[in-house]
Amino acid sequence: MAGAGAGAVAVPGGGRPLIITEDPVLLDDLLRLCAAAGAEPHVHHAVPGQGGAGGSDRASDGTAAGVGWDSAPLVLVGDDAARRVRGAPRRTGVFLVGRDLDDPLVWQRAVEIGAEEVLRLPEAESLLVDRIADVVEGAGRPALAVGVIGGAGGAGASTLACALAVRAARAGERTILIDGDPLGGGMDVLLGGESAEGLRWPDFAASRGRVGAGALEESLPELHALRVLSWDRGDRVVVPPAAMRSVVAAARRRGGVVVVDLPRRVDEAVAEVLAQLDLVLMVVPGELRSVAAAGRVAAGVRMVARDVRVVVRGRCPGGLEPEAVAGLLGAPLAGEVPVEVGLPGRVAEGEPPGAQGRGALARFCDGFWQRALGPAQGVPA
Repeated sequence: MAGAGAGAVAVPGGGRPLIITEDPVLLDDLLRLCAAAGAEPHVHHAVPGQGGAGGSDRASDGTAAGVGWDSAPLVLVGDDAARRVRGAPRRTGVFLVGRDLDDPLVWQRAVEIGAEEVLRLPEAESLLVDRIADVVEGAGRPALAVGVIGGAGGAGASTLACALAVRAARAGERTILIDGDPLGGGMDVLLGGESAEGLRWPDFAASRGRVGAGALEESLPELHALRVLSWDRGDRVVVPPAAMRSVVAAARRRGGVVVVDLPRRVDEAVAEVLAQLDLVLMVVPGELRSVAAAGRVAAGVRMVARDVRVVVRGRCPGGLEPEAVAGLLGAPLAGEVPVEVGLPGRVAEGEPPGAQGRGALARFCDGFWQRALGPAQGVPA
């Protein structure tokens, strides 16, 4: 699975970045960007503890507050302070920030202080806000993101997506279930929570920039120990691609598991989701007509998704073997899920798919998560 972003630094520091600069204009800009990311930075003239000329403490709260070059989760060094920072111990999470786009020596100074990147304002403002917000939210390893898509109509993709989320939550994983199919009837309905309080997709339709991970999670309905982002009962069936991208990125940011129920048609918004998934499970009934339909769906999904695998749902009399289905689709076989007797009736009574721990659906999901959420948080082939 993909690791954390380049700006996420797994070192202590209380989520408060360290700013080193004496440039008042640059400092005002950096303080403004920190405020936009919800961070309260420490500000110094030089590396804390070094002393010397220009090395006096000037923390934003009036004290050093125990922050230091080694302990701050993120260090923003102004161009004016690069010379004073030379000689400090090398560490990750250091960025050289300035405004002069034509300075030919900027990269030399970045190398001298061990900076990961050179950020030029105002062009890099959005990127810098993201880096700072990652620190505030304690970004580490992102969630394992799994999409589920039906290879044919009525294949049971939504049922599998719901069951995967339910079983992950019951295993103690932080879990968010995202309904990416506006015409699917609503994942909140499958969970028996269509009247639960919380935000739905139309509330996020206007999102353009970064969505806070904590704010997103707390705003969603909580059902069966997981959070679910579904559709309301209104007429809106379109969410702009930028909003899709921002919301899915926020859902992944705090780790755990994100499960996305996908529509069979891959448009621009769905492509934004597919690009962020670690794995896509394509649910295909084991009969030839469904396999033919799944081939067309798979062609669109593979244009964006990194890893597509087949789940064969049920066996028809005289139907195809699971290995044959996967072979015809040219994708690895993730497993077979037999049809579970009595499941529709239990769902109608308010019991979500996967709730029966001894059922075939739950056994498949538990086995999948045991393989996928191993020590390396990878998805084995």
